[in-house]
Amino acid sequence: MQPLVWLVLGWRDMARAGWISFAHGLAMALVGAFIVWVAYQKFWLLAGALSGFLVIAPVLATSLYALSRALERNEPTGLSLVLRTWLNWQRSHVNKWGNDYWCMVQFGALLGLAATGWVLTSAALITLMAPLPVNTPLDFVHHVVLAKEGWLFELWLMVGGILAAPMFASSVVAMPMLLDRKVTLLQAVLTSWQTVLENPFPMALWACLIMGFTLLGLGSLLLGLVAVIPMLGHASWHAYRDLVDVSELPSRDSGLPSSAGAKAN
Repeated sequence: MQPLVWLVLGWRDMARAGWISFAHGLAMALVGAFIVWVAYQKFWLLAGALSGFLVIAPVLATSLYALSRALERNEPTGLSLVLRTWLNWQRSHVNKWGNDYWCMVQFGALLGLAATGWVLTSAALITLMAPLPVNTPLDFVHHVVLAKEGWLFELWLMVGGILAAPMFASSVVAMPMLLDRKVTLLQAVLTSWQTVLENPFPMALWACLIMGFTLLGLGSLLLGLVAVIPMLGHASWHAYRDLVDVSELPSRDSGLPSSAGAKAN
């Protein structure tokens, strides 16, 4: 039941960080609203686009991890920390061609590729197998979710789950680890898989909680994402700290308010 503790700690961090934390959720909600606006009359595309957008959420939540780390170390939080997290990465690397410099970009690109693959797969399933054209959310409910014949909705959920499971296993602690420690992308991903394999039941509960709160956020006309995204982002940091022993790994200085913070661990 430890994932419930992560949620409580995430909620606490969100309250302590204040408006800057909620700004992340607002930004995600606005991007989601933009996707809805663009693809509203093409719900065969919208269903995959929204869920695919959430696949890359671990990358977009990077500065939420930095905020939780700063709170953990009793360091200042605010807009300056967020900007340093995103913009100072390049200045902390002398070698711009090394694999370490690009590890976060590589991870984001891999998740983006996976999200694109799911969008295309989802669109193909709905357009090819739906009995009637699916252009609006109501069409999706009638012709896919509540269809009396066929198993399209069940197939859509099953394929989505098959694609989402390895993405979850690869990213559940990888992005906070890449932010926090000087490790390669392969090390972070393998650590993430090892974490899931060694803690199958807690991680299954964690995945269900993430899915449940995300659906709650989407189902509230995206308004719930303003609170759900920062809560899950901060909670993911605490999941990483709870599950992975990084005491012997060198700390990564990028995004820290001061060099002293690197010695806190």
